[in-house]
Order: sequence, then structure tokens, then C-alpha cells
Amino acid sequence: MSSPSILRSESSTKKNALFIDADPEIHEMLVNILDPSVWSVRHALDNKTALALTQAAPFDFILTSEKTPGRDDVELLRKIRSLHPHTRLIILTDESTPIDVITSMREHAFSYFSKPFTLSSLADMVRAAAEGPSWDQGIEVLSATPEWIRLVASCDLRTADRLLQFMHEVADLPESESDAVATAFREILMNAIEHGGHFRSDQYVEISYVRAKHMVMCRVKDPGQGFSLDEIKHAAIANPEDDPIRHMAYREAQGLRPGGYGVLLVQKLVDELIYDQKGNEVLLVKYLDDAPLVN
Repeated sequence: MSSPSILRSESSTKKNALFIDADPEIHEMLVNILDPSVWSVRHALDNKTALALTQAAPFDFILTSEKTPGRDDVELLRKIRSLHPHTRLIILTDESTPIDVITSMREHAFSYFSKPFTLSSLADMVRAAAEGPSWDQGIEVLSATPEWIRLVASCDLRTADRLLQFMHEVADLPESESDAVATAFREILMNAIEHGGHFRSDQYVEISYVRAKHMVMCRVKDPGQGFSLDEIKHAAIANPEDDPIRHMAYREAQGLRPGGYGVLLVQKLVDELIYDQKGNEVLLVKYLDDAPLVN
């Protein structure tokens, strides 16, 4: 396994990390990411020991064991954050339900991974948790059941990545539809935080996720002024049928990077893409085969 680049800091004060029963591969990844001149690392065999250690001293970053159920790790999270509200804790688990994921968001987990997960995606999230200059939750659950979630999220990239991971964990979708919905949601979310929120952490997007028996729907509303097709000539969705690459000339003239296919891609991935009159609120609808819901 290649070694991820070590995170370094100008701060002279060491930060504290706690790993709970990390397996060798994950442990190797962690020690290669966290610069030993910046991070002091301790280990705990189980959640009980971890809680005792946090009662004695605060930790900046905690990673739970992938061998414990999600509900146990959420309970640990709740107890730790009652003591140290700014602790960044990532849950790894071998047994999870959508309710566990939702509760972890309510309790302000930094992120959540259930098996199977890739080491590279976990490494990216560890870097995000470790290198951030300050702790800002960024995600607020307004109401939630496994079938209907409403939340707001700040318009910054780190929060977007965290939200996408949470939604990946909570979504109960057949494999054939899962990738399409995830890709479509990511494209719309990134458009919302970039063009509506301008990557400002003090601006928020509103998000709803509805999972019905034969349908999944995502609603995204950004804080921007909206748009019309006449105003986004740099995007492929605005191209006339007789000129499918017109937007490329506009992008080149404005000095924009190649691209502009996001919304057009989303149209291919979902069954319905519906914008409101203002243009800052959109519904994604994907129809599903008959599949059971998991609570």
C-alpha cells in the first residue's frame, strides 16, 4: 500500500489522536497521514477504555473500531461530545442501520463508514478531519426518519464531502441505482454550493431526501438568486439541439475550465430533473424497481 502524504502544521502545540482497536492496514494508513511531530497518538482496545481516556483528557481526533456496531459507537460519540463538544470523531463499523447514521449526524459525528468501505475514501476523510483549522459542524438535521430526511449544510467543500458520505451510508438503494443517484446528487450539490453559495461557509443549502418504495427524491435549494437557461450559456444544458457544443465557445471566451456538462449528465442519470421558477431549487427523481426498505 502506498503511503499517504503526512499532514504537517506550523503549530508548536501537539494535537491528540485516539485510535480504537485499529486493524494493521488502517493503523498503517493513519500513522502515515498524521505527522508525529504534530500528532500524539494513543490507542484503546475498546469503547469503554476509550471513554475512560477521554474523561481524563480531551482528544482532537478519534477513530472508532470497525469491529463494533454503529449504535455502540454513536453512544460513545454522545458521551464524548458531552465532555468535549469539539472532538472530531469518525465512526467505522461492521454493523449499521440508517437510524444509526442519522443519529450520528444529530450527535455531530465528523463522518461515518460502514463495511465495505475503501481505504482511500477513509484516508481522504481522515485528512479532512485532521487538517481543518477549526471545528464547524456544518450539518444540521432538521427532521429525519430513514424514509425522509431534512437538513441544512454550509456551502464549503469539506462539509459537502462529509454530507455525501453520510447520505451514501443512509441511502437504501438497489446497487443498480445507487451509483446513478449518488453521482447526480453530488453534481447538483456541488453546483448549489459553488454557484448559489459561492463556497462560503456562512451560506447554507437546504436538502431533503425522500425514499419511497418505488422512488427516491432529492431536493436541493441553494441561497443564490437562481438562474435561467439564457444566463448559463457556459453550460451544456443551455445548448440548442442544432449546436450541442455551443457552450464550449462561451467557456473559452470567459476563461473557464473545460466542462459544463454537470446538469446534462444529471439528466441522463435520473428520471426527472425539475427546477423551480427562480432556478435555485431543484428536484431529482429516480424511479426504482420494487425493493424493500431497511429501517
